[in-house]
Amino acid sequence: MRLYLINPINPLALSEIRRTWLNRYRIWKPLGLLTVAALTPPDWDITIFDENHKIEDYSALPRPDLVGITSFTSQAARAYEIARHFQSRKVPVVMGGIHASMCTDEAMQHVDSVVVGEAEGIWPRVLADVRTGNLRRLYEATALRSDTIARARHDLLPDGYAFGAIQTTRGCPLNCSFCSVTAFNGARYRKRPIDDVVAEMASIREKLVLVVDDNLIGTSAAHIARAKDLFRAIIDAKLSKKWIAQVTVNMGDDEELLTLAAKAGCIGVFIGFESPTPEGLAEVGKKFNLTKGRDLRVAVRRIQRHKILVVASFIIGLDGDRQGIGRRTADAGSRYGVDILNALFLTPLPGTKVWDQMQTEGRIRANTFPQDWQYYTLTFPVADYKQLSRAQVIHEMESCDRRFYSPWRMARRLWSNLWRRRHPLFSLVSNLSYRNSLPANHRAYRAFTLTQQQDRAATAAT
Repeated sequence: MRLYLINPINPLALSEIRRTWLNRYRIWKPLGLLTVAALTPPDWDITIFDENHKIEDYSALPRPDLVGITSFTSQAARAYEIARHFQSRKVPVVMGGIHASMCTDEAMQHVDSVVVGEAEGIWPRVLADVRTGNLRRLYEATALRSDTIARARHDLLPDGYAFGAIQTTRGCPLNCSFCSVTAFNGARYRKRPIDDVVAEMASIREKLVLVVDDNLIGTSAAHIARAKDLFRAIIDAKLSKKWIAQVTVNMGDDEELLTLAAKAGCIGVFIGFESPTPEGLAEVGKKFNLTKGRDLRVAVRRIQRHKILVVASFIIGLDGDRQGIGRRTADAGSRYGVDILNALFLTPLPGTKVWDQMQTEGRIRANTFPQDWQYYTLTFPVADYKQLSRAQVIHEMESCDRRFYSPWRMARRLWSNLWRRRHPLFSLVSNLSYRNSLPANHRAYRAFTLTQQQDRAATAAT
């Protein structure tokens, strides 16, 4: 039996794939497919296609017995296109992942079967039904116990990735309004056995690893203790890996945690600061950042003293955001002293509280689905924003990026990292990549705005 597992590319990126050497630092392995592959019986011949790495001519390939597709929301239009191709060849197509789980009725119009939830728990049943010709239209999986999550098949992808990938926990108790993680993985913080994590990390051939947990260290004392035990085990295993992870700002509260993380190979953390204002944090449900009167600048400095880079994420377009929020966001990033700033538009992703609110209020503007899903990358203003027009919110985003990545501010950050020997090369590449993308972002905003205007005109004409 031949199985193809496919990770679609976002259609907007089709013309950009592999255009520069930096692309290998921008793509992440489709870890979900690697984990599903680990649960597939050995009599299946498995091939994984990651379109972010390479676009295949599927018509030139041998006909498979089954195709499995995963998809984030921004990949959905391409996922359906791939499904149509294989369905035309009479190949059954199963789709899973977060978009299919949040937009199940839509997905079922385009594929033969949909898996809702964490696919690993139901995957053996799907394969058994395919063998007997009894593939169901819908499979609903329950959340897995953390000790049953399989080690991913990292051997099934080719070379060419800068980062390997691993997941050590699932679920997030914070339940921020813009995030669908809690809806998909639940609010309970599920921890994989440390021995399994270390063994899987050892099997990753890349020296750089992305830890894809939504929050590696968690929020409670028990979560922090587990993170410390994990770091100790990685140190003892002498894996010689360098890794980056998503964490919350409370990482800066614990010197022992930071010392262990650095010794275990941590070179960078991604932290969601979300908004420079208390009102913005309250709006998105991220009051956690303000607990205990935390000084965010001090927290960042503590992390950096351990030679760990800090990447800050902010959201522009919150209901309380007004003109000038771009400048305030850039200045907040500089004031906190972060090494890299990633500003994103408030985006109503299916399954989030923001989606429910904006849909109820009729504020979702890029709504010609499924083709408009390609704009749901968090980098396009797909909605109406309460205090800012589309042109204004784009101006604020560009103002933020230009200000934070101005030559003077970049030079100051890079000199600081060089002086303190805090991964200056990685910092240089990252800052240059963001700055070099500014003209392309501007062109993309103009093209998006024009397309939306044309779509509205066409709709009005009919």
